[in-house]
Amino acid sequence: MITTRRARPEDAAEIVRLRRLMFAAMEGHDSPGTWERDAEKVARRQLAARGPGLGAFVVDGDPGWGGPHLAACAVGRVEERLPAPGHPTGRFGFVFTVCTDVRYRGRGLARATTEALLDWFAGEGVTRVDLHATPEAEPLYRSLGFAEHSLALSLDVSRQSRAV
Repeated sequence: MITTRRARPEDAAEIVRLRRLMFAAMEGHDSPGTWERDAEKVARRQLAARGPGLGAFVVDGDPGWGGPHLAACAVGRVEERLPAPGHPTGRFGFVFTVCTDVRYRGRGLARATTEALLDWFAGEGVTRVDLHATPEAEPLYRSLGFAEHSLALSLDVSRQSRAV
């Protein structure tokens, strides 16, 4: 039996550690840096806030395997947009971190934390949840009901200069 729980502010450092593992797996190399300190500060603040916003669900790791740590997490955010015919609450969810520590992979922890996050989204009135999946994770998300819904385009505005 897998026991998930809602993340607390004191879990912020471990969530960032797992997020770093996720990026390393996705990019093929580790990327330590000041972003970790900043991410921990933001996660701690947002996990302490009340109301819809940041949702994170975790599974505690075995403390005998290197002290207290998290085995897995799923983290997402409620975004409020203007209501629309298909989305009367205007609340959308975005999953931006799902990661399992390598010591615990293959035990269903990513599924359990993601399901807990999806249940939380539903309780917050979210009518659609989006995420970006790696090819390796795509079967998990499809098994949870995710499907392609449209062409998504993005722009890194920090790298754009515009003449006025």
